[in-house]
Amino acid sequence: MKKIILSALLLSVTAIAGAQEPVAIRKQGHFSVGGTTIQRLGTYDNRKFVGWAEQEETGQSYRADHAFVDYQIPADSKLLPLVYVHGYGGSGVCWQMTPDGRDGFSTLMLRRGWSSYVMDLPGRGRAGRTTATATIKPVADEMFWFDIWRLGIWPNYNEGVQFPKDSVSLSQFFRAMTPDISDHKQDVPALGTLAKRIGNHILVTHSAGGFPGWMSAMQNTEVKAVVSYEPGGFVFPEDEVPERIDGLTGGVAGTPVSMEQFKRLTEIPIVLYFGDYIPETPSENLGDENWRVRLQMARKFVEAVNRHGGNATLVELPKIGIYGNTHFLMQDLNNDKLAELLDEWLTKNQLSNK
Repeated sequence: MKKIILSALLLSVTAIAGAQEPVAIRKQGHFSVGGTTIQRLGTYDNRKFVGWAEQEETGQSYRADHAFVDYQIPADSKLLPLVYVHGYGGSGVCWQMTPDGRDGFSTLMLRRGWSSYVMDLPGRGRAGRTTATATIKPVADEMFWFDIWRLGIWPNYNEGVQFPKDSVSLSQFFRAMTPDISDHKQDVPALGTLAKRIGNHILVTHSAGGFPGWMSAMQNTEVKAVVSYEPGGFVFPEDEVPERIDGLTGGVAGTPVSMEQFKRLTEIPIVLYFGDYIPETPSENLGDENWRVRLQMARKFVEAVNRHGGNATLVELPKIGIYGNTHFLMQDLNNDKLAELLDEWLTKNQLSNK
């Protein structure tokens, strides 16, 4: 009887997913990692009522500054899970869904046998309880991000763009953004705590999540590889930091670390992916400029890693015949092709059987 019910459920899931093969999940759940606890002195008196938003804090505690982790482990999973780290303005949702309802990137990789640990970094998304004091105010900025994230130059989409161009998808995309109320001091510790909890893994980072990814890889031997989609920041040996590259959005500068730290990055496979619409020369468009300087610094970073004996690869997608990708490559219309590309890289570097 149980087999009949399970078969019926799988058939239902398949129908709902547009006849896609169902993914057999062996285990899933969520938990928090890292963080702090504030404990007020005194004895809590449960007879006092001040209000729902205001409290008499005496004797009470407050847990905050943790990361939220949503995980799924497929049947017959590969040994090394993928840990997904989001960038600025978002949460782990960017890895789990697309604006138009297709399989998210973590699901595409689940179909290939890769377990997923999707993080909401401290102060964002489902990890919004922080010790930082911040004022949240509505700022009309969506046209700015449309340009910065290379969907196009508002109101026009880039020619051949792989982002869904209907108004509903664009609305869903912007509604996935979340306030950032973190001081960013807890990101790397949270990644370290997760590393100790789950053991060996592969980091998959995006944008502003790239920098804490490098730091975690240098600090935690459990990180066995790093995959970074358009990282926003880079580290270099302290005596080899290249000159700052200026641009309209403030430019980019390398962050110095000790040679001992940097050498850790030469001991693991690293791959960086950059999308389309990134010029080689200065531009008057903010999105062009923001990623022009970061791509140039990425080239210097990869060269530095390999110069010291590492195994780093920079994949500029247009140069291998993949066009139209925005800054949110994992959500673009061809994210299945990018998932296949990543799976091939992981296999090539013998990470699928470790």
